Amino acid sequence: MTRCLPLVAVTAAALMAAPVCGGDWPQVLGPTRNGVAAADERLADRWPPAGPRPVWRRPVGRGVAGVVVIGERGYLFHRVDDREVLEAFAVESGEALWQDGHPTTFRPQVGGDDGPLCTPVVHGGRVIVFGAQGVLACIDAATGRRRWTRDTHRDYAAPEGYFGAGSTPLVVGDRVIVNVGGRRGAGIVAFDIDTGETLWTATDEPASYSSPVAVRAGGADRVVMVTRYACLLVDPADGAVGWSFPFGQRGPTVNAASPVVFADGHLLVTAAYGIGTVYAAFDARGATPVWQGTESLASQYATPIEVDGHLYAIDGRDDVPPSALRCLDRRTGRVHWSDAGFGYGTLLSASGLLIAATTDGELVLVRPDPKRLEVLARARPFAADSTGGPLRALPALAAGRLYVRDGRTLMSLDVGR
Repeated sequence: MTRCLPLVAVTAAALMAAPVCGGDWPQVLGPTRNGVAAADERLADRWPPAGPRPVWRRPVGRGVAGVVVIGERGYLFHRVDDREVLEAFAVESGEALWQDGHPTTFRPQVGGDDGPLCTPVVHGGRVIVFGAQGVLACIDAATGRRRWTRDTHRDYAAPEGYFGAGSTPLVVGDRVIVNVGGRRGAGIVAFDIDTGETLWTATDEPASYSSPVAVRAGGADRVVMVTRYACLLVDPADGAVGWSFPFGQRGPTVNAASPVVFADGHLLVTAAYGIGTVYAAFDARGATPVWQGTESLASQYATPIEVDGHLYAIDGRDDVPPSALRCLDRRTGRVHWSDAGFGYGTLLSASGLLIAATTDGELVLVRPDPKRLEVLARARPFAADSTGGPLRALPALAAGRLYVRDGRTLMSLDVGR
């Protein structure tokens, strides 16, 4: 798949400098940060008995950052010894093309993984990475030459948080928007993509693990961002906050799922820990809840996927089972069905199908149906690498290949039609 398509989704239509090619997965949760692949991506509706054919597999370092793919090149961000390393690789073989890295001394407050959490962002021939200790860097996508680096935690006195920095930056035009969580009015910071210079700082919002998304509101570019305690609409030009509503709570909680923005002027945010979900109508002036609470959905970090007006989401927590895959009516929050034994994981969508990647290493191919759960295929590609730990990194889907990684191995699987 190489045909270039104009972006028409509301979340990114006016914010990307160039069209996305079918088969590209340039940032967290795909072309428009909603878990949905490019329109010309095609999934096979069945897998061989042994699962999708492995194209290649290779060892990786520590971390849970998903890979991204642009054309014939992919990008992996991981920790090797005491360095956070960005590596370009050939998608046909997994072979490394170049590497760039910086030292790290990060140790998490909770959990044992000390690698980066944030998926790289590819934009305009650059790769943006955000490490666990808040090191923000811009690297030339073709050569691996580092263009600039910012130590955001040092510059803005930001705490590292439970697991390190985990909110993937968003590129809007010539600005890199980051939920730094800094003090003295530097909760959100915009950096010049060419120089790394600070363009503005705004709010006192602590950082979350949720990645912001781009929207159009009031005829202008805006950013919807979930921070530690709130959901905000932010102007990328100057950091002005158009509106906000409380979301999150103090104590041992996190906001980690990305906000989902719909073409009809609605958005959804979800979290576990007793926080639940808010589904709201919004414009440039405000947001009004339509339904909310914990009964319909409360997901720890998995971002829901919309298919034909219905939401497919994983309810519950990874660390406190059980977790359920469920289907909801997006407009009412009514649960159509729920599979309580499904397990926790993440979702992506292409050509009318869903792929779930559960944290215990299972891939599940699902045909969306609001009447029932229809599983088309299951596979455990990491069975031979069972010591690699949970499958928490977000998968990527590009040109019929599914890229999945655990704590030891990155695999490319043939799932295309």
